[in-house]
Amino acid sequence: MPSFDIVSKVDPQTLENAINTAKKELSTRYDLRDTKGGMELDKKANTIQLSSENSMRIKALEDILLTRIVKQGIDGTALDFTAEEQASGTLVKKTIKVRAGVDKDAGRKIIKTIKDSKIKVEAQMQDDQIRVSAKKIDDLQAVIALLRRTDNGQPLQFVNMKS
Repeated sequence: MPSFDIVSKVDPQTLENAINTAKKELSTRYDLRDTKGGMELDKKANTIQLSSENSMRIKALEDILLTRIVKQGIDGTALDFTAEEQASGTLVKKTIKVRAGVDKDAGRKIIKTIKDSKIKVEAQMQDDQIRVSAKKIDDLQAVIALLRRTDNGQPLQFVNMKS
C-alpha cells in the first residue's frame, strides 16, 4: 500500500549557516556596530538566543535573522517569535524557538483537512509526523497538492514515499 510521511524539520547545518551570515551582517551594520549582545544558536535546545540593549535593537536582530533564514531557503514560519523579551541586567534577551516536528494541534488540523477533502486516504499521527497511506499514488499526490495550498502555520515536508 503506497504511503508517505508528513514532517516538519529544519536542516541544522543550513540554520547554522544562516545564523553565521546574520552575525556577519550584524558586525558590519553601522547602526548596530557598537552594540553589546548578539545572537547564539543552541543546537540541543533547538533555540536561538537574541540579546541587545533595548527592544528596538532586538526587533532589528529579528529582521536580520528572518531575512537571512529566508535567503538560505528555510521557511520563515519555522521560527516561533511569540516568546516575550526578558530583561537581564543591562541587556534585553529573547529566545526564539525553532519548530521541529508536527505538534499535536497542528497534526489534528492537518488530518481534519485531509478527511474533509474526501480523498480516499488514511492519515494517522505517529509521534511528531503524520503517515498518509492510500491504494493509489494519485490520491497521495492529491493530498500533497492539497496541503501545499493550505496554510498550516509551519513548514511541511513530504518524505519517505513508498509505492
